Amino acid sequence: MAQRVGTSLGLALMLVLAAGCSEEEPPGGTATYGPSPAPPPSPSAPQSQSPSPAGPPDLGAQPQEVATDVEVPWGLTFLPDGSAFVAERETAKVKHVPAAGGETHEIYEIPGVEPGGEGGLLGLAVSPDFATDRWLYAYFTAADDNRIVRVKVRADNRGVEGEPEEIFTGIAKANIHNGGRIAFGPDELLYVGTGDANVKPRSQDPRSPNGKILRLTPDGDAAPGNPTEGSPVFSLGHRNVQGLAWDADGKLWATEFGQNRLDEVNQIEPGRNYGWPDVEGEGDTADGKYTNPKVTWGTAESSPSGMAIAGDTIFVAALRGERLWAIPLDGQNTGEPKAEFSGEYGRIRTVEIAPDGALWMTTSNTDGRGDVRDGDDRILRFPAS
Repeated sequence: MAQRVGTSLGLALMLVLAAGCSEEEPPGGTATYGPSPAPPPSPSAPQSQSPSPAGPPDLGAQPQEVATDVEVPWGLTFLPDGSAFVAERETAKVKHVPAAGGETHEIYEIPGVEPGGEGGLLGLAVSPDFATDRWLYAYFTAADDNRIVRVKVRADNRGVEGEPEEIFTGIAKANIHNGGRIAFGPDELLYVGTGDANVKPRSQDPRSPNGKILRLTPDGDAAPGNPTEGSPVFSLGHRNVQGLAWDADGKLWATEFGQNRLDEVNQIEPGRNYGWPDVEGEGDTADGKYTNPKVTWGTAESSPSGMAIAGDTIFVAALRGERLWAIPLDGQNTGEPKAEFSGEYGRIRTVEIAPDGALWMTTSNTDGRGDVRDGDDRILRFPAS
């Protein structure tokens, strides 16, 4: 796993080797591992951000089409003024979407993107200090790996200044399971959801960034207070993470693609192991080694990608399930999920809460797996109630 400067990786690797873990074998082989370490003390939970200025989104309202004819939209991130950047997976273009909707315009085509299968230009995130530093972060599939770069956006949102800066590289790529969601948490650190890149043992290997949730500084180093000092790994045992969101208490939640049986929503605790490939869905925790999910569905009902939280509701975008799931949230407890818009808009990839409390939702019907409707792919806005 290559990182920005390599020192964090070297320290993490020495720690793992000292623990006696053996080297992962290539696809088709059988890797062996030493004893799993006990979960370390949890770093302090991040403080929650200010709540949305309005009520929860009104899913019963007629949505506004803020953008249409977007080519495989994937990442979506909001600027302080309520407008947004959206990533097109196949074209590698980042487009600016006005807060009130209307004509989009390209700001940049990320160089080095090599789309294929589920890979391409994936997650986007703007710096918590975007108003002053103008950093835009992007996760994408390159020739040899998945990686994260950042680039400075011009003040007029009509282009960028300089070339992208690599901040984290070496996340294994494949035709499937590339992960790709990135988001800044309430602690102003960068969280990254990755996939196992179709090699299951990577998810349990603490040396690999694959099948993990990573926690990085804005410069791409392992964040201070991570479960293992010098390692970017925040949690492990994931198959393919494409949704990250925080509740009002600052707790992190994530979506997880299952294989043949069960998709998941997990509450993420630092240092915990979420079981893949030994456990799919809820199962044997092996005396506390593994952490069970809070919500599961059959894979035909969901294939969960993006996630957002507004008030006491978790919203999960479903691809194969072609619906938006609304899950009641009460502290650490979840209620019965409710399906919204079943089949109405087709595959749903991303859902985010805008600064004004509205819910923005992207379709993913032009990705080769959906039935294309007139105007696809589109970004829909449901106002706050």
